[in-house]
Amino acid sequence: MDIEDIRRGLQKPGKSKSGLAAALGRQPSAVTALLKGERELKAREIAIVASYLELDVPQPGEVRIMGYVGAGAVIDPDSEQVPADGLTTVILPFALPDEMIGLEVRGDSMLPRYDDGDVIVVYREQRRPLESFFGEEAAVRTKDGRRYLKTISRGKTRGTVTLLSFNARPIENVRLDWIGEIYVAVRAGQIRRMRQEGPKRANPSPKIPAARR
Repeated sequence: MDIEDIRRGLQKPGKSKSGLAAALGRQPSAVTALLKGERELKAREIAIVASYLELDVPQPGEVRIMGYVGAGAVIDPDSEQVPADGLTTVILPFALPDEMIGLEVRGDSMLPRYDDGDVIVVYREQRRPLESFFGEEAAVRTKDGRRYLKTISRGKTRGTVTLLSFNARPIENVRLDWIGEIYVAVRAGQIRRMRQEGPKRANPSPKIPAARR
């Protein structure tokens, strides 16, 4: 849902800014600020706006955080203590493609792009060949089983990569078992707000993929 969706909805018979404000439990000035781009729509308000304006919007997406990804910290999945159903659930205010998992960022080597505690939502299965990821940030699992969040660049020998950070030395000439293409990143502060606004929900338990490629 974007501002244009809301504007179109307000043009429907019987719809008004004051009525939308009442549905949200806010002053009309809050709706005016929203339409001017001076205020963001909160996750819990999307369903209210969609109902009042009779809009069709994607259902919220739910993703399990199934482990950690190192951005400075070294994550060894073999010794990682993660419950079978994941660490927790994050509810996002938009639909997600199938086969997504979440990974929580540990460390500060990717500042200012990623903070400790951010969550990246990635495709569970690697969908593209290695070479297509050169120059991109992604979650990776190395042949020796460690998981990182890094920028992938070409290695010095065939089939290897160098993993780049903003604030740490490169990890050179490593081989990868898996690349988790990033779909969306959620800031740690936003996750805290989402958890305050909605209860935790159950979800089937996806797993981090085993060694591939």
